[in-house]
Amino acid sequence: MQDKILEILTNADGYVSGQDISEQLGVSRQAVSKAVKALKEKGYKISSITNKGYFLVSEPNYLNEQSIKKHLITAVIGKKLVVLDTIGSTNDYLKAEGSKGCANGTVAAAREQTKGKGRLGRAWQTNKDDCIMFSFLLRPNITPQEVSCITPLAGLAVCKAIREYTGLDCKIKWPNDIIVGSKKLVGILTEMSAEFDGVEYVVTGIGINADHTSFPEEIAHKATSIFIETGLHINKNEFLACVLNQIEKDFVKNDMKLSEKALEEYTLLCATIGRNVNFTRQGQTVSGTAVGVDGQGELIVKLSDGTDCVVNSGEVIVQGIY
Repeated sequence: MQDKILEILTNADGYVSGQDISEQLGVSRQAVSKAVKALKEKGYKISSITNKGYFLVSEPNYLNEQSIKKHLITAVIGKKLVVLDTIGSTNDYLKAEGSKGCANGTVAAAREQTKGKGRLGRAWQTNKDDCIMFSFLLRPNITPQEVSCITPLAGLAVCKAIREYTGLDCKIKWPNDIIVGSKKLVGILTEMSAEFDGVEYVVTGIGINADHTSFPEEIAHKATSIFIETGLHINKNEFLACVLNQIEKDFVKNDMKLSEKALEEYTLLCATIGRNVNFTRQGQTVSGTAVGVDGQGELIVKLSDGTDCVVNSGEVIVQGIY
């Protein structure tokens, strides 16, 4: 009932009487009053005036469904949206929901993750409400080989959304990070469920450092946040909607592929290109210069002998970036 009351107050031009709300929801005035009190305890500022009713003054800045939906203009991504108070991992949550048949475009966000993970199985944790953590599930008609385009497309969209919303000069660190300067701001992890030549679903998880004021000493040299870079505590709900809007726009515009236009944009925003990189191949450390990204999202590296080498997975060390 609280969600329904929020929806009524959000869409109202002014005060809404308790009687009107009770009639719309088919509940007692006492039940409405109790639900409004509970919303206030959650951080919603609601004005209550006798003979006028209720008016939503402001919303809490922690992630919540109603506040995100107010700013969503998507047709698919986020139409089914759940915001969890605490969860092990939004990726794991959506993979479980995906196996149950949840809708294409379902988004799960969380105020806190207890078992977050990054690439190569690394653990990833943050304090409650410091980070914007979410995953989205797609059921694309593509082959498993084509899934490699999902992460760079998501990275491109997230990078563009951050630049637009915050003004930060952020860049993409291939394959799955967004950075400011030489410090990590965003991590992206894509996982899939597939059989033979068909993909059942793809889940992409994204973590954006938002309100961190500092980081543990062991990672302070390589991590940053929107607050650290701008001095501002952004409206996380409006911002997440902005990111989801941009993801859908870029995925639709490029037909979920690294199109010529997408590659052009990605190349302009990719901080890895033009830098010296090291990676491991057949047990040997190989060095070269990153010169581009191909249509499958693979990194093209020019070796010292002048030949090009394609890197599609594993750990790549980029000179000058953590």
